[in-house]
Amino acid sequence: MGSKCVSGRARICAALAASALVAVLAAPGAIAPPAALADDPSATGAATTEVTLRKGDRGPAVRTLQRRLRISADGVFGSQTSRAVRGYQRRKGLIADGIVGPMTRRAMGLRRFARDSVRHPSRRRSSPSPTDVPTILKRIADCESGGDPTAVSRDGRYRGKYQFLRATYQANGGSGDPAKAPEAAQDRVALRLYRAQGTKPWPVCGRSAR
Repeated sequence: MGSKCVSGRARICAALAASALVAVLAAPGAIAPPAALADDPSATGAATTEVTLRKGDRGPAVRTLQRRLRISADGVFGSQTSRAVRGYQRRKGLIADGIVGPMTRRAMGLRRFARDSVRHPSRRRSSPSPTDVPTILKRIADCESGGDPTAVSRDGRYRGKYQFLRATYQANGGSGDPAKAPEAAQDRVALRLYRAQGTKPWPVCGRSAR
């Protein structure tokens, strides 16, 4: 506007400049700052290594979670903790799956859980079968491909049961062509994406599946 800041107005000018910057970044079509993209594994092409908590887990990380939920902190992720997590997720508009992954953890204001602070005695190391997939992912798969693990879009870009891009599939633990991978392998990658980002990787079918 042509006016200059003098020393007596330095703080006011600084505040106005900061407000103007926020307005520009918030405007439609504005480019998101690098820090906002870095928290999204799909934006960097990196697979998430986040430690998640779910029913059956034990240890100090579970106690930290329980204290944040203001329930008995016995360090065991049992039915009471699972109900409390689901209730919190519903109140915050998150997917109420009872799993504490990156989205729920950040909403709670908790730091990342250290790997040695949680034990997963009941977790299987084998690939999950289709029956292990949450209902919402089954709905997404039905919407995306009719639940067909060999499905390929007309242009060939989107492949498999969840219509992955090859790059997304491979960056999140898959290998090769999703449409040629075993269904259990596709389910495993979909679960990893879902726990890290919710339904964001499926913007259309994710909305209709809720």
